[in-house]
Amino acid sequence: MTKQQLAVWRSLLDTTSALARALTAELALESGLSSGDYQVLLALVEAPGKRIRSSELADSIDWERSRLSHHLRRMEMRGLVRREGSGPHDSRATHVTLTTQGETRFQTASKIHTATVKRYFADALSAQQFASLAEILDALDRHLTSM
Repeated sequence: MTKQQLAVWRSLLDTTSALARALTAELALESGLSSGDYQVLLALVEAPGKRIRSSELADSIDWERSRLSHHLRRMEMRGLVRREGSGPHDSRATHVTLTTQGETRFQTASKIHTATVKRYFADALSAQQFASLAEILDALDRHLTSM
């Protein structure tokens, strides 16, 4: 790698980390939800019937199943989700369902999150910069999926 390529790479890592920290902090401060809570709730809101198999949920948010299981236990204790077995003779919690409270909290958090993304990200770039960034991200995505 050239010095310039390495500098741009480091800048990308630093900037995305700073954005993630800012978004996570604001989300937690304003809504009481962690970024993990938000990811889980978003996946459930988008799932048919607001219900999904826990293994599919883990795959969709790219989490290990054990991490998700622990996180869901905490979310369930807070009334955000409900875990259900797949049948009367199966005590394993294989489906996750969004509760009314979880949906309400998500809707509130979503407004906060959207405003925060706008303030920290969208407001920083011009329309031309957005077009360039979209082109760059598309090129990276195509490259990664071809490997």
